[in-house]
Amino acid sequence: MKHAEPGANSTKSLYIRTYGCQMNVYDSDRMAEVLAPLGYQLVGEPDDADMVILNTCHIREKASEKIYSELGRLRPMQSDKAARGGRMVLAVAGCVAQAEGAEMQRRAPFVDIVLGPQTYHRLPEMVARATRAAGNRVMDTDFPVRPKFDDLPERSSANGVTAFLTVQEGCDKFCTFCVVPYTRGEEYSRPAGEIVAEAKQLVQAGAREITLLGQNVNAYHGAGGGGGTWSLARLIRELADIDGLARIRYTTSHPRDMTDDLIAAHGDVPQLMPYLHLPIQSGSNRVLVAMNRKHEVADYERTIDRLRAARPDLALSSDFIVGFPGESRRDFEDTLALVERVEFASAFSFKYSPRPGTPAATEMLQIDESEKQQRLSELQSLLSSQQDAFNQAMVGRTIPVLLEKPGRRSGQLVGRSPYLQPVHALAPDRAIGDIVDLSITARHANSLAAQPLAESSH
Repeated sequence: MKHAEPGANSTKSLYIRTYGCQMNVYDSDRMAEVLAPLGYQLVGEPDDADMVILNTCHIREKASEKIYSELGRLRPMQSDKAARGGRMVLAVAGCVAQAEGAEMQRRAPFVDIVLGPQTYHRLPEMVARATRAAGNRVMDTDFPVRPKFDDLPERSSANGVTAFLTVQEGCDKFCTFCVVPYTRGEEYSRPAGEIVAEAKQLVQAGAREITLLGQNVNAYHGAGGGGGTWSLARLIRELADIDGLARIRYTTSHPRDMTDDLIAAHGDVPQLMPYLHLPIQSGSNRVLVAMNRKHEVADYERTIDRLRAARPDLALSSDFIVGFPGESRRDFEDTLALVERVEFASAFSFKYSPRPGTPAATEMLQIDESEKQQRLSELQSLLSSQQDAFNQAMVGRTIPVLLEKPGRRSGQLVGRSPYLQPVHALAPDRAIGDIVDLSITARHANSLAAQPLAESSH
């Protein structure tokens, strides 16, 4: 893919590769928006791009090494462009950049810009500094006093019929395995008025579903009108009144912040989808204490019971870490027992891997890698069987599906069920954005197949 060199016209090509969570997807969209006034337009491949941004995540195992590997792949492209008299600006953003900024500049001196997740609103200034002279390198991993959201442009597009909207950032929980408090900072909730305004902009741009994002999204406590504070439940009820917004979701939640009014909202607000991601991490109270989760298994199960009482068709997802330092076989069996009792529609499960700077990384009782893998395989087998059973139960049912985009086959569209399952059906392109009742005819490995019943929106 070839593009004009910077300066040949007002348009420059921008490639962004996003790693990790939905919040990084939101951040990548906003970075593209702040760079648009400089003439940068998104492209689908990094080849010959005028600027490449790697928006990184520090949660997954060996996250840093994967970024250095990708930088190694990009380095020849950067050199080739320079040999032809052009310039490829390389930037690394996100949590890996925040955690390892100085080390990254040492190991990859060809990277032009290193920026943390709280500073991307200053990207135009960074680009100007980096391109002012050959060899200029910029690093900005501060935690600004003024929130970045105050300086971001209004949303001009929704990038489809679904959209992410960050309402809360940071974390004050300090789980012993997690780097988020160090890379994203302390908890910050955006003012409710700003969020409602951004949601209206997204709906006007074509969004029919909005997912509210936060590291601890249900800890949201943003300033509302008249000097008061809004909870997440209050915010959801306000968003539900936006004409054209058909679906609302939120992620990721903490069990300690599942408040009475939020549980009630699941029963009262029809736009709030009956699918909740509520991580517990372990089914062992002893391990939960070591993780500093500040709740017990019984607390989690009581919350689940109350949620299901409020919304009987609620489906649940969760996160699990196996092989946490000091986890015994009995602790792991407690996790299996919890999974069997609760029954999850889906889940994410991982082997514990140390994160530099976190308390758990210094624990002496690290679990053998082979044992961690064995436990992970056992847990994933159980979780997979539950997910398969949940998906199989959809066959023969008629469910509302938000059609999002063309599928792989000609004449096919793909959408999402209320439970986030991908659903494929033959339907005309004009149905994109419609919520259509579909009869589910088959379950595949990672999706559902359906026949359309109607093309009209609800």
